[in-house]
Amino acid sequence: MLDVIKKLCKERGISINDLEEALGYSNSTLYRLKRQNAGADKVKAIADYFDVSTDYLLGRTEQKKKNDVTDLNEALDSMLSFDGETMTKNDREVIKAYLEGRFGKK
Repeated sequence: MLDVIKKLCKERGISINDLEEALGYSNSTLYRLKRQNAGADKVKAIADYFDVSTDYLLGRTEQKKKNDVTDLNEALDSMLSFDGETMTKNDREVIKAYLEGRFGKK
């Protein structure tokens, strides 16, 4: 987890010490993560600070944000049902057309 935190700090242009200060942690708190696991409260606070998922922070996924969907087709294909009803191919196309009309294509 410390490697991911270091990467996020570098991307943000801050040091580990800056992060510790911003979160109200004592010096070297985050460096101790090499030897011990962080509590859920610390993991959540760090993830919230960087606006990433806790799974990303823990190295369980490469996807930074929990709902970071970059492809509308991929998102719609992953939706099997809505409100207990199975979505048909036509349902997905209607939803896609609406979303593209509402938010535009990227």
